[in-house]
Amino acid sequence: MSEATATDKHEEIRRWVEERNGHPARVKGPNGGLLRIDFGEPEESLEQISWEEFFRIFDENKLLFLHQDKTADGSLSRFNKFIDRQ
Repeated sequence: MSEATATDKHEEIRRWVEERNGHPARVKGPNGGLLRIDFGEPEESLEQISWEEFFRIFDENKLLFLHQDKTADGSLSRFNKFIDRQ
């Protein structure tokens, strides 16, 4: 089983996302501060945002980026989740 790693380092997060052809996004509507990573075709419920806006929200909410580099079979993983730093 492949393990997940948590980080708050902006460069590491951006590199991980871009290696998987993702981009920073947030949920549209009243929960507009909820961050997401969008892959491939944009999801209707998400709006693409700049890296600057993404990291502003990320830091203000004291988040960590939990991510997995490889799946258990060695494939590139897209698993990611935002968690509290505490």
